Amino acid sequence: MRPARAPDPDPDPTADQATKDAMSSPTTDSPAHSASTASTLITNIAALVTNDPSLGDGSPLGLIRDAALVIDGPRVAWTGDRSKAPATDNRVDAGGRAVLPGFVDSHSHLVFAGDRTEEFNARMSGRAYTAGGIRTTVAATRAATDEELEANLVRYLREALRQGTTTFETKSGYGLTVEDEARALRIAARHTDEVTYLGAHIVSPDHAEDPAAYVALVTGEMLDACAPYARWIDVFCEKGAFDGDQARAVLTAGRARGLHPRIHANQLSYGPGVQLAVELDAASADHCTHLTDADVDALAHSRTVATLLPGAEFSTRAAWPDARRLLDAGVTVALSTDCNPGSSFTSSVPFCVALAVRDMGMTPDEAVWSATAGGARALRRDDVGRLSPGAYADLVLLDAPSHVHLAYRPGVPLVTGVWRRGVREV
Repeated sequence: MRPARAPDPDPDPTADQATKDAMSSPTTDSPAHSASTASTLITNIAALVTNDPSLGDGSPLGLIRDAALVIDGPRVAWTGDRSKAPATDNRVDAGGRAVLPGFVDSHSHLVFAGDRTEEFNARMSGRAYTAGGIRTTVAATRAATDEELEANLVRYLREALRQGTTTFETKSGYGLTVEDEARALRIAARHTDEVTYLGAHIVSPDHAEDPAAYVALVTGEMLDACAPYARWIDVFCEKGAFDGDQARAVLTAGRARGLHPRIHANQLSYGPGVQLAVELDAASADHCTHLTDADVDALAHSRTVATLLPGAEFSTRAAWPDARRLLDAGVTVALSTDCNPGSSFTSSVPFCVALAVRDMGMTPDEAVWSATAGGARALRRDDVGRLSPGAYADLVLLDAPSHVHLAYRPGVPLVTGVWRRGVREV
């Protein structure tokens, strides 16, 4: 794993304060939720994952055993051996549990309406299904009100938060008109700064007979309407979606408007997506299932992160990405959910960690790093995904003595506490 690079300038993501669900928690001397800037000591931590190799055991996880951590306002102020912890205003006893950084989900599609249960059921039952796939979601999303779309988004954000996700990226891509793409991003921007314009998800059904006209729309009027709400621009570079030349046009136009590229690349077949991602210094190439040796080498010699999305393979019974091959070549890997209604309808990063260990050749340490620090690198951030002084105090308390239990006990709701920006949310 290469050292983190400096992130692009980024304002603080807007915290969603809607979720205050109480769950099984350790003893605490202070209220669970407070906007106070008072300092808080979390102590009696069996294993603290910092993702800072200069701390603890010197590994990429920077693991500290019998640890403590101090939160001061929204940030981490101190980590170390609990016997050396400084005095603070408040104290939380972790009860011999593990603490790790909040998960950074750097790839999701959460602004949508409707569901595709029948499509999934047919696929899992080996039956033919002739409905419209993404187009089904496009029709439902266009028909939904702003209020319905936002309520759906908040529902899945709450669900993700309960499972330890404290930073997330989400995309448009289910409107495919100027008005619908812009409103999707406007809604998403109320909840995160990691907003991605994905007008180039598929060719809009309205332009099915003239893909070039749709690319012109995506790079012109639609981009003008969407750029004010987004930080990123994405494109689905794949047979049946957008070819390499079209993808380059989309990403280049977005970059000229100040949006940084990321790309859906090499998911369904070999193609130009990964090479294009590296050429354009995309923050991430996402999926990366079908890779040549040249693709792997290009990623290894770039700062483009390979974001793997095992929920998609689980839900489609497709071939798993070869994480081991990427890691052994020195590629930086992130793990994310790809939460969407068609091919990966899960908001659970812990589930994706377990899949990555079981089916993609990753060790538990690598999977946890990729779901935290790796996701942060895919967003060009160094203020999240780690728990060392100066980082945001986004952290997860597990009802287990080690982060390894995320893979060791798959499907078990181990997250028993979540802090975001120093505030107890779960």
